[in-house]
Formats: sequence, structure tokens, C-alpha cells
Amino acid sequence: MKNAMTYKGYAGTVEYSEEDNILFGRIAGIDDIVSYEGESVTELRKEFQASVDDYLEHCKQIGKEPNHPYSGKFVLRLDPSLHARLAAQAKAVGKSLNQYAVDVLAKA
Repeated sequence: MKNAMTYKGYAGTVEYSEEDNILFGRIAGIDDIVSYEGESVTELRKEFQASVDDYLEHCKQIGKEPNHPYSGKFVLRLDPSLHARLAAQAKAVGKSLNQYAVDVLAKA
């Protein structure tokens, strides 16, 4: 993810509001909505980390399992002939099958 920060395994987005002249973001990859803002990158990072800590503490206090961030790994089950075609296409462009798949999925 471009324009992102990470902390304790969570990724946080980084956006800019010209209208409000602030940086802002939210924890990505979880169902709960947790946002933060700051006037500088340093302040935004501090607020992002505080928001992750607050989120985890709040979940603990109410006895809720916090949403876990995505690991970046998932398994695909493919027809063997499709797997072979994709591997051949990846090799033809000088990429690993994983990198080829990431590039194709990123365009989707």
C-alpha cells in the first residue's frame, strides 16, 4: 500500500485534506473504523500509533477480539492447467509467479 504507515502489524492510510490543511487516515484492513489526524507527518504517525493502542485497549476492556490486520498472504486454488499457464507467462516476463500474480491483481 502506498501512503501507509505500519505499527504492531496494522497498516494505516495517509491522506491529505487541502480544505482542512491536515493529514488524516484510518487503520486499513479491519472492519472497525479507527481514524486519526495530524498537522505533520510526525504528529500523524504519533496519532496513528496512539489510535492502534487505543483500539486494542478498548477491545480488551469490552471483551471483544480486535480485528486482525491482513497478513498479505492468501491461498488460491487453481485448475492445474491455469496454474501452468500463469507460471509460463510469469517466466516469459522474467518474474516469479508470486510477483506476476501481485502485478495482475494490483491492476484489477
